Amino acid sequence: MSSLTFSVLFVAFLGLSLVVRFWLASRHIRHVLGHRAAVPAEFAEKIPLAAHQKAADYTVARTKFGLVTLLVNAAVLIAFTLLGGLQWLSSLLLAWTGGPDMWYQVGLVAVFGFISGLVDLPFDYYRQFKLETRFGFNKMTRGLFFADLLKQTALGMALGLPLLWVVLTLMEQAGSLWWFYTWLVLSGFQLLMLVLYPSVIAPLFNKFTALDDEGLRHRIESLMQRVGFASKGLFVMDGSKRSAHGNAYFSGFGAGKRIVFFDTLLARLAPHEIEAVLAHELGHFKLKHITKRIVVMFAISLGFLALLGYLKGQVWFYTGLGVNPLLFGSNDAMALILFMLVLPIFTFLLSPLSSLSSRKHEFEADAFAAQHTNAQDLVSALVKLYEDNASTLTPDPLHSAFYDSHPPASLRISHLNLAPRTAAQ
Repeated sequence: MSSLTFSVLFVAFLGLSLVVRFWLASRHIRHVLGHRAAVPAEFAEKIPLAAHQKAADYTVARTKFGLVTLLVNAAVLIAFTLLGGLQWLSSLLLAWTGGPDMWYQVGLVAVFGFISGLVDLPFDYYRQFKLETRFGFNKMTRGLFFADLLKQTALGMALGLPLLWVVLTLMEQAGSLWWFYTWLVLSGFQLLMLVLYPSVIAPLFNKFTALDDEGLRHRIESLMQRVGFASKGLFVMDGSKRSAHGNAYFSGFGAGKRIVFFDTLLARLAPHEIEAVLAHELGHFKLKHITKRIVVMFAISLGFLALLGYLKGQVWFYTGLGVNPLLFGSNDAMALILFMLVLPIFTFLLSPLSSLSSRKHEFEADAFAAQHTNAQDLVSALVKLYEDNASTLTPDPLHSAFYDSHPPASLRISHLNLAPRTAAQ
């Protein structure tokens, strides 16, 4: 392939993805606003009109803001590639380091990441302190926002830079199968993070306390016994210091699994509703959804690394994206950056496949919850969460198919209403 051909393909796919994204967003906005005037019939007795309209306005505001960030990100992408931004950055670092050694390689990725973070920062700030505040969801102070940013940066450097060094060393010295050895390293690192996250990383950002409601604890432990789930503990997370949104999840791996409730969730739901929500989350575990997702993720990452193994040796891959590869030195860092930049462009149209798989798992987890708790408890919990999180009840179906990992509220609840009643109900 010639560099010109690849440049044309890149621009064509970028333009196509922008057109499709804007088309989907415009459909979504029109659909949500078109149903803003009245609560859907199946929710009319459960959700007030004011809450429904707030959800519509919140959805439209987030979608419009997403379009702005999309345009900026596209402009930044073009600036880094075809307009020579990465080429300029590479030349600057070569002058500083004196040559294309490992310090240059690591520095190129690190500086690129730093610049990308600076570009994202104003949007993250606006999202938190303007958009979320406007709809009453933001509970975070500016001090906490920047403290989190510093912690995330320090953590990223502490974990990411050594890992990057290992990956670049493998790319340079491990021969033609470097991508397979790199896959082994990255897979091992991701599994290690699953183990370390609950007890080491998450407490850096939030406070976790043992669930002290004995009645709720007994109910949950009874549920876990029924479904055969062993947990290292039940914890409450102080999510309210950042957001009014509520959630529950379990994290960890092997014997280190722990169940975590946002304090906002516990404050909003009744004990039987919390039990139903947890049964849904446990369904993901018992039905091996998490294991399946990890396996699929590892398989996809192996395929992408193999593709990168091919592309990094192709001159047109660099020149087609505005970079002149080094003739006497390693281009591995540049190949990594370019691959991370363009991969989402070429894979965007496959997004519905991921959403379809995720939705299938959500239906299955709902069915599991209906088998072990009262399905109507999960319905009432979901309705409250949709209301509290200002999640629209009327998404555009096509937009939802592309972007939403969970089924629309009406479909999800209709499935639960048809669920067979069990002894638990």
